[in-house]
Amino acid sequence: MSELNSSFKPPPNQFLPIIGRFVAVYRLWHGYLDHISKKSRYTLGAKIDSYFLEALENMFIASYLPKEQKLPCLQKATTKLDLLKFFLQISWEIKAIDTKKYIALSGELNEIGRMLGGWQRGIVSKENSAKRGGE
Repeated sequence: MSELNSSFKPPPNQFLPIIGRFVAVYRLWHGYLDHISKKSRYTLGAKIDSYFLEALENMFIASYLPKEQKLPCLQKATTKLDLLKFFLQISWEIKAIDTKKYIALSGELNEIGRMLGGWQRGIVSKENSAKRGGE
């Protein structure tokens, strides 16, 4: 247990901007979920909801990890985000959600994907700089 506590450090006083933005998009999705037909709400809707939560969980955990441990968690978040976008597109294609809702969600998720990619590139860049400096 002490190993776990020693590897976690709190993020800045507020959530990282990417986490705040993702929570806002999740709230938007959560409002749409009740308007999906029962036929899709408990299958595809539940799947999308779980990917939202898993991606958010991985980003949140990464915000607490030391720099050298963040990348695997962020890669998992990216995978969950990609799956989320894939299933969201399917829900739009089968008309479980309308075009306006799909555009609102997918636009925000694409921006979050760019932010997540930037976070990962920043970590890789810092690791590469540290390796070059240590040679």
